[in-house]
Amino acid sequence: MDIHLTDEQIEFKQMARDLADKRIYPHALEFDEHEAVPPELIKECAELGYFGFTVPDEYGGLGQTTSAFVGVIEEISAACAGFGIMLSVHNSLSCEIINQFGSDELKKKYLPTMASGEKIGAYCVTEPNAGTDVASLTTAAVEKGDSFILNGTKTFVTNAAYASVLIVFAKTHPADGRHGISCFVVDKDAKGVMVGKPERKCGIKASDTREITFVDVVVPRENVIGQLKDGFRMALSILNSGRIGVSFQAIGIARAALEEAIKYAKVRKQFDQPIANFQAIQFKLAEMATRIDAARLLAYRAAQLKDEGKPCQREAAMSKLFASQAANYVCNEAVQIHGGYGYIKEYAVERYFRDARVTELYEGTTEAQRMVISRDLLKE
Repeated sequence: MDIHLTDEQIEFKQMARDLADKRIYPHALEFDEHEAVPPELIKECAELGYFGFTVPDEYGGLGQTTSAFVGVIEEISAACAGFGIMLSVHNSLSCEIINQFGSDELKKKYLPTMASGEKIGAYCVTEPNAGTDVASLTTAAVEKGDSFILNGTKTFVTNAAYASVLIVFAKTHPADGRHGISCFVVDKDAKGVMVGKPERKCGIKASDTREITFVDVVVPRENVIGQLKDGFRMALSILNSGRIGVSFQAIGIARAALEEAIKYAKVRKQFDQPIANFQAIQFKLAEMATRIDAARLLAYRAAQLKDEGKPCQREAAMSKLFASQAANYVCNEAVQIHGGYGYIKEYAVERYFRDARVTELYEGTTEAQRMVISRDLLKE
């Protein structure tokens, strides 16, 4: 498969890199320590169109391809992975599901303000006892007249504190199991929506992660996304977008860690010479670079297939599996090359090491990706 980027896609990527180098990377440690992204940075990126990157221009977005957007995610994540995942979840999951499956009324109501960054989206699937097994979720939406009454708790919600628009999966027909799940758009300021305290995470600390509880929340019927009982299928479909986004988050983290390791290896001297002269270090760098390039090619393949409207479930799972493992390998080696300094917060590889770990967990664990891939293979 021929993987190539257009001049426009390369330009978007370079613009994002310039922004990341000047406005994000210099403050990334501060974002990590404060566990927040400053409002002025969100506003700046919103003005650049990053919150509506793939939203059609008729709704105020840039109308760009996934292949263009993921280049932006790589560059932003290389500077601050926590901010990278905010953009990814907002675009790849929240805006995407409304754009793909929402009614014209829902698109007109929500996409313009989401594209402008005025309203940020959050994707509410995971529950305290329902992670990989989405079908076991217990959040319920009971039909009542022209509305649904929503009750339940979602956990590990990315963007929870920033979000105004919540994409919520709930069972409307519990007896039908996974075929009884429906999807709703819920306004966070609706009565009965309660946002919990921030989770104290190991990495991606700049990303806000919380629990959200719904107590007798009234959701209008017109806020159903797609058809009733079609939530499980939509969730699996949109996961492809999320997995491609996380793939490029992982690639960005890994690339940044490699760049730091190369810089350090050139200036750190032992035995009267830079450690970059030692074959043990050279071989580490070679392996790190090779895994990053392989991950990027896998991920762009999945993105390109999605842009072409072709099936990409296996390819998205492969890219997420490989990229997340590559990121953890590369960051571990980057710390090793730095020696004791790699364990100190003043050195960026310490943060990358922590940030990389979650890429094997969310949007489906490493084990879940292997399940998706193997099942697809066995179908043949």
